[in-house]
Amino acid sequence: MTSIPSRRRLLATGAVAALGLGTLGATAPPAAAAPTTAARGAEETRTLDELYQAAIAEGGKLVIYAGGDLANSGSGAGARTAFRQRFPQIDLNLIVDYSKYHDVRVDNQFATDTLVPDVVQLQTLHDFTRWKRQGRLLHYKPAGFSKLHKKFRDPDGAWVAGMVIAFSYLYDVAAAGADAPQTPLDLVDPRWKGAIASSYPHDDDAVLYLYALYAETYGWDWMARLAAQQPQFARGSFSPGTAVTNKEKIIGVGAGGNPLATTPNRWVMTDGHPFMAWGQRLAILKQAANPTAAKLYLNWQLSTERQTSNSWSVRTDIAPPTGLKPIWEFPNANLDGFPRFMEDRAQVERLKHTFALYFGEVKGDPTPGWPGLHPGA
Repeated sequence: MTSIPSRRRLLATGAVAALGLGTLGATAPPAAAAPTTAARGAEETRTLDELYQAAIAEGGKLVIYAGGDLANSGSGAGARTAFRQRFPQIDLNLIVDYSKYHDVRVDNQFATDTLVPDVVQLQTLHDFTRWKRQGRLLHYKPAGFSKLHKKFRDPDGAWVAGMVIAFSYLYDVAAAGADAPQTPLDLVDPRWKGAIASSYPHDDDAVLYLYALYAETYGWDWMARLAAQQPQFARGSFSPGTAVTNKEKIIGVGAGGNPLATTPNRWVMTDGHPFMAWGQRLAILKQAANPTAAKLYLNWQLSTERQTSNSWSVRTDIAPPTGLKPIWEFPNANLDGFPRFMEDRAQVERLKHTFALYFGEVKGDPTPGWPGLHPGA
């Protein structure tokens, strides 16, 4: 397997990718400038309620493009429901789609001068560094910015991470019994043939990175043995957990989960073996039609009321639940590796095609549906 990218190759690839943008016929982006004193300045001092009133006065509208697997469930749809309950006078239109479609949708809207969203909340981490270079993002520091772990914020406030998401594998505790798979190595045990569900690694870059870590750690012979287990593949990172919960399969690979849950399913992150985690990035677009409402959303997402939960926080001043360390204290979570991986688009494409050779082509319609070119307009 091609190794996880070196810094030198990463920078070279990024330069080539930046040059390639000019061939797409896009209109020239705003010229990127050095951060101003205001951009480097203090955090937001207004309360959520003060921002709420200012957003109502602005017009009371907000459009967000959020990465996710399902239009009406999952973290993106959950944020939609919670925000509407907290701020009922804001007309929020939060559209869920795969991040890989939302990012090119936004690029096409830039190119055609038809921008719709105020906020982007996506898994495609490399887009945020590119959009920052292009001058597309508003430099803004929400309240609590200084409390974010350094891996979860751009130093100039061009983007922040609003939540931690992690992928590994899980299994049905009762069905797996005493010989449950304790590490990814156990997934190729012949007893699990026909018992594994997985999201396609060549359809989702986060699942792709998890599989790349498996291949790098255990070798391509191990990957061939996994393919021989005849996993059931489907689109959407929710699908493995659904297959296990519905008793269709015993093991689900490439899925998120609660690391503290022990029944009915156990999500595994064994010391010394890889899993992957990242901070889902949020940014306000510089051309946003509703910048105050956008600021309200970012402040709400990073607030203590939102960050205190049964899982990891992006904030250093909010302790994880009892039994967990902060996500940045897990070296096998590969927090640094995923952003580097996402920047090397040539390697991503090679790995997608490689896994297609092992597991077959991606099949099925996108699970969020087909939102089109300008959802939310």
